[in-house]
Amino acid sequence: MLDIVCWLWKPHAGFRSGFSVENVNILQRMVARHYNHPHRFSCITDQTEGFAPEVRVIPLWSDHSTRLSMYGADRPSCYRRLKAFSPEMKDIIGPRFVSLDLDMVVVNDLSPVFNRNEDFIIWGPDGRRTPYNGSMWMMNAGARAQVWERFEANPDRAVARARGAGFFGTDQAWMCYVLGPNEKRWRAQDGVYSYRMHLKENGGVLPPDARIVFFEGNYDPWNKVIQNQCPWVKDHYL
Repeated sequence: MLDIVCWLWKPHAGFRSGFSVENVNILQRMVARHYNHPHRFSCITDQTEGFAPEVRVIPLWSDHSTRLSMYGADRPSCYRRLKAFSPEMKDIIGPRFVSLDLDMVVVNDLSPVFNRNEDFIIWGPDGRRTPYNGSMWMMNAGARAQVWERFEANPDRAVARARGAGFFGTDQAWMCYVLGPNEKRWRAQDGVYSYRMHLKENGGVLPPDARIVFFEGNYDPWNKVIQNQCPWVKDHYL
């Protein structure tokens, strides 16, 4: 059975986006509609109320919860997610899991995306200096334990090295630095798209082979402007 996890925590003051329990519930419903295989949906969170019965709530740890993004207080800071690479996640989450961001829309069958055998695979759109995107990765628990262990050993040095290497993001930048360039990746040919990179310049038209569209950055699928520009978002994001 595959464990599917997402993340929700109360943001620090000044953060630019608002995520809610309802975003978690919508993601659970989208996954359930489009993944007809044994799975369990969980949210790793510091909140307890409002989740659908189908959502397992996993208490969020406090490790690195106060470490802000180097790009400013209004930018995402996801260093706490790095603990998901610890081998202990086998007991906390499950032996094999996929991590998903909330700002995504599922539009078609997820079986070809999730039914894979690699011990680790991550979304990595072509054409980016930062080779991997932390919006989605799947792994056997503990398969890349060095991501957590090296960060935990010296977080300040880790942040500086990832930035010095030119990688963008927080947990994402460190993943790129530690993992190197040769991890298996989902790309557009797998049906995994970015609204910002792939759809926006084309008027938001949904590619016929799309399975997932991520709205990373300043775009959110629950934004009314986005939904008016892309009617397919309203059809699927529910």
